[in-house]
Amino acid sequence: MTGIFIALRILLGVTSLLLTLLILLHKGRGGGLSDMFGGGINTTMSSSGVAERNLNRITVILGLVWVVTIVILGLASTYSWA
Repeated sequence: MTGIFIALRILLGVTSLLLTLLILLHKGRGGGLSDMFGGGINTTMSSSGVAERNLNRITVILGLVWVVTIVILGLASTYSWA
């Protein structure tokens, strides 16, 4: 059983890093911290609508995997499954 929980901890680390990267890749909506770092400037290299929608889908799916992993690891530590 400990092998499964080691794999879950590794999955948690990888999904955390990927989720951070994907969130940073999103186009700024304006009015927030993204304006301070140049996100409010319109450029010709902005992503298309399809790419932004796919990025949203991947981010949501990865976020769900992250939450499920957190819940499983939390239950495992509470009930001493690990």
